[in-house]
Amino acid sequence: MNDLIVGVGAALMRIAIIGRTEILYETALLLRKNGYEVVLIFTAKESLEYTKTSSDFLALADEWKIPFICSHHINEMIDVMQDMEPINIGVSLNYTGIIPQSIIDLFSMGILNAHGGDLPRYRGNACQSWAILNGESYVGLCIHKMIGGEIDSGDIIARDYYPLTLNTKVTEVHSWMSEKIPQLFVIALQKLEKNPNYFLEQQSKEPRDSLRCYPRKPEDGRINWDKSNVEILRLINACNRPYAGAFCEFKSKKVIIWDAELAIDENFLAISGQITFIGADFIEVATGRGKLRIKEIEIEGQLKNPSLVFRSIRQRLS
Repeated sequence: MNDLIVGVGAALMRIAIIGRTEILYETALLLRKNGYEVVLIFTAKESLEYTKTSSDFLALADEWKIPFICSHHINEMIDVMQDMEPINIGVSLNYTGIIPQSIIDLFSMGILNAHGGDLPRYRGNACQSWAILNGESYVGLCIHKMIGGEIDSGDIIARDYYPLTLNTKVTEVHSWMSEKIPQLFVIALQKLEKNPNYFLEQQSKEPRDSLRCYPRKPEDGRINWDKSNVEILRLINACNRPYAGAFCEFKSKKVIIWDAELAIDENFLAISGQITFIGADFIEVATGRGKLRIKEIEIEGQLKNPSLVFRSIRQRLS
């Protein structure tokens, strides 16, 4: 990771860390390395998939000798900050609820949030997966100022993009965001340090300019083989790790497909889900339009070579 060391002046900015995830943890470390004064950590109980927990944030706060709160009630911050010197700005990621304006107003420069979607278009949840499903050519990552009670609104301070192709998995996008978010927070703080009124773009308030993205669930990964091979490949890539994966069934067993690509096109007649070819380490399956080459599957928790599981072109996935 580029440490983005900045010059004299950074130490004047006092920052509160608000939220969860290992990305926010790494952000706190990078801010300190760049001379910023992290003076408060406010977190909440972690989700199961997080690799950094509230205990890790507590250890960090103890090491830095700063106040630490772990709570789903953001208003507890008011009492804590009453006994502290003013804090310039909050840096937030994946807190458990929408932060109200009364909390944002505790900071003279407001609160910055990282959003893994191209604002103002992609707002809300699972924006990276929705962008893949929607066939976008890139996914955005934005650092923006928060507005109380609203979702992903507020002036954009810094932004970057990751290119998407038909074969891009959401796994790659998450890896890029993990690397990029701490750096982008530092870049945003540098901009605001030079000009507290700086913004890269003011977000449109027009409803036609935005797509509200809602949460996705594991069952949303069920494959409908009547869809085209392009649509199914996008689903496989959008549901990929760290999510539960796109899946179908074979002999009443759940088959998760982790890796696939488009097969060479040909004219054919087959029932959707029909296995049409068995290669050395892949199989090809008929879809509603075109074929899909499947290269890695999981059955009952075991990763398998699909050509060792399926032995006949008379077999079908459902």
